[in-house]
Order: sequence, then C-alpha cells, then structure tokens
Amino acid sequence: MTGDPPGQGETGSAGYRRPPAATRFVKGQSGNPRGRPSGRHRQLPYDTVLGQMVTVREDGRERRVTAAEAFLLQLTRKGLAGDSAAARASLDAIETARAARRARVVQPSRLRVVLMSFGVGTALQHLGMATKRNRLDEKRVRWELKPWIVEAALARMAPRRLDVAQQHEVWANTHRPETVRWPEWWVGRGSGGQGA
Repeated sequence: MTGDPPGQGETGSAGYRRPPAATRFVKGQSGNPRGRPSGRHRQLPYDTVLGQMVTVREDGRERRVTAAEAFLLQLTRKGLAGDSAAARASLDAIETARAARRARVVQPSRLRVVLMSFGVGTALQHLGMATKRNRLDEKRVRWELKPWIVEAALARMAPRRLDVAQQHEVWANTHRPETVRWPEWWVGRGSGGQGA
C-alpha cells in the first residue's frame, strides 16, 4: 500500500477506497448519463389541495366552494377589515392566478356566460358586503349591510362617533344587527337606545 490518495496508484490494483479502473468516474463524463427518471420529483399537488370542495358558513347559511376560493374570501375579508398584509397577499394571489390563467392556452370544453347588472348593489352582493332583502317586492326591496362590514367601517371611524340618529340608520340597514360587535359608545338600537 502506498500513501496515494484514493483512486490513484497502480492501475490494476483494487481494494478499500480504490475501485476497479473500469468503474471509476471518467473526467468530463456524466455519472448519470440517462438523467433523472421522469416523474420522480413531481410538483406539489396545489391544484389537488386547493381544488377540494369545502363548506363555508356566511350569515348562518352554508355553501360549497373550493379551498382556493375559501382562502381568497378569508384574505379579502381581513384586507377589507384593515389588515394591510392580508390585502397585499390577496392582491398577489389574484395577480398570480391571472398570470397563470394567461399562461395556460387551454380551450374550454364549455363556455359559461353570466349576465349581471352593473351597479353598487351587484358589487356589494358579489363581494359579500350586503344582502338584498325582499327582492320580489318592488316596494319593499332594499340592501342590508353584512355585520362584518359594519364592524370594519366603525373600526375605521375611530375616534369619530356617530350621533344617535345616524346610529339608528346604521342599525336599521344592517343584516342581523344583533350579531354585530358594536363599539362601547354605541347607544342606538332599532327603536330607542341600548337600554330600551
């Protein structure tokens, strides 16, 4: 045995830390000429996970949406409530989805056309900020704000306060006002004050 580094020394000798000359790596030649087997390291199954259907409860009603939609709904709610990090994250997610949609050149098997009117009411409903009440009665139809948007608006008003008449107006136009976490200074309930 000589003090040569492993893999060097006599060409014919083989032993501990001295592989046979025929099996040694050759300089400039890949050790894996066929490459990595296909499908070995697949991408994470984002589509599978985010495509799963989940149940979301909004104002006592349940509906089924994809996990991705539920995630975006939650981020959007937090963003509208004043959480700037959540707002940025939801905008980034929307932009990423748009870019991915543009990158895909897949012909749709079905075309779905949704006709909707334009206006504040349509936007409020699609953003989950309001509910249309008495929609079949033209004389009584009106929009009621969802509790979460009322809470967010009142939180953004601080330190300003509404007078009692304004408080009654907000109470009357809130969907299920008894579920709202009203601020400490709030006294205006439906008809009469908090104690009434």
